Amino acid sequence: MSVSQQVFLRDAMRRLNLTRDVFAARIGVKRRALDTWLLPEGSQEARNMPEVVGRFVTEIVENESLLQKYAQSAQSGPLRQRIAADGKHQLLSVDQFSRESVEELFRIADLMQPIARRQKVSRVLEGAVLGNLFFEASTRTRVSFGAAFCRLGGSVCDTTGFTFSSMAKGESIYDTSRVLSGYVDAMVIRHPDQGSVAEFARATNIPVVNGGDGPGEHPSQALLDLYTILTEFSRLGKLLDGAHIALVGDLKYGRTVHSLIKLLALYRGLKFTLVAPKGLEMPDYILEQVGRHGGHVIEQTHSLEEGLVGADVIYATRVQKERFSGEDLEGYSADFQVNKAIVDQCCGPDVIVMHPLPRDSREGANDLSVDLNDDPRLAIFRQTDNGIPVRMAIFAVLLGVEGLVQHSLRDVTWSPPSHIGPDDSIFHGID
Repeated sequence: MSVSQQVFLRDAMRRLNLTRDVFAARIGVKRRALDTWLLPEGSQEARNMPEVVGRFVTEIVENESLLQKYAQSAQSGPLRQRIAADGKHQLLSVDQFSRESVEELFRIADLMQPIARRQKVSRVLEGAVLGNLFFEASTRTRVSFGAAFCRLGGSVCDTTGFTFSSMAKGESIYDTSRVLSGYVDAMVIRHPDQGSVAEFARATNIPVVNGGDGPGEHPSQALLDLYTILTEFSRLGKLLDGAHIALVGDLKYGRTVHSLIKLLALYRGLKFTLVAPKGLEMPDYILEQVGRHGGHVIEQTHSLEEGLVGADVIYATRVQKERFSGEDLEGYSADFQVNKAIVDQCCGPDVIVMHPLPRDSREGANDLSVDLNDDPRLAIFRQTDNGIPVRMAIFAVLLGVEGLVQHSLRDVTWSPPSHIGPDDSIFHGID
């Protein structure tokens, strides 16, 4: 074997899109044995994988028909089992998804649209309590998760800010997670340190959703972004396969683009143009992961004008100055602002302009310009609205009630507005 057994086994699990539990079951070994084979060499508990297992796994991954058979055999049973994180019903990374499972989640999100649009109500999560634990500032994500849980009949307990938590008194992540798991039925966690949400998840068996872990990932944002792109493309009669996606701004610390590009890589033949100021380029480990899917073109440039030419989607992000560690914003000038003039110059009438928000609307901020506000190509508010059905779908799947939603619907008893914002078309109808 030319690579280590750890790399070999992880690559096999990735190609088969299997969790450790399912992979162990597929090759007929105990999960505990698999864990010892995956430990770093030199670890006291590490064990060598038996030669017969290596031959068996090699035969599977090198034979296309066997590869499809073993991958497809795992695509059965509840969705929450197929996207499980180390056997738990938790959402920590977009790496948990295949193209098939993400599109299945979106079909569930479609079922949630009448509830999100204030036409129907459902009480499938009545009695369940969500703990929103945000140790980092948040408005949209925190309220969106809370609203999604409430629209399925649940209730929400919020906490915001590290200084107001027991962790400021020295309590460990393990203790905090374990204690709160006794109070609530699911947790959404945002934390400034990459990997910290995974620590919370390891200390509990209740559903945990990663609401953003420092410069790491933001899986629910990426899911709603991909859902928005597919919805917009459907309206325009376009396919995502073969599309040109321009990701613009802080690609080093922007966790939304880290998750989004990995989800987009599940599709075929995309062209990614990565436009970032010098020093804020996309991390190499993410580019390597995207490149392993094959069939994609990745271009990098510091020129906004060059990068936007011919794009089907422009996804702009703000610069994450709060995460800087000595970076110099060389090249980040007014020329880097995504505004109507440069969109008109470089893109067609069907381009979709997106942003995860918040955007800095102050003069000279060089973020997404407000002069696109009346342009139908600007999808940022359709994008944020899509956060509700997608996050409702996430909760329904993790808590195992997605099959109950359709039969639980009843008409609302109040009179909802036909327009959410005073300048909106009727719930995303495009003039």
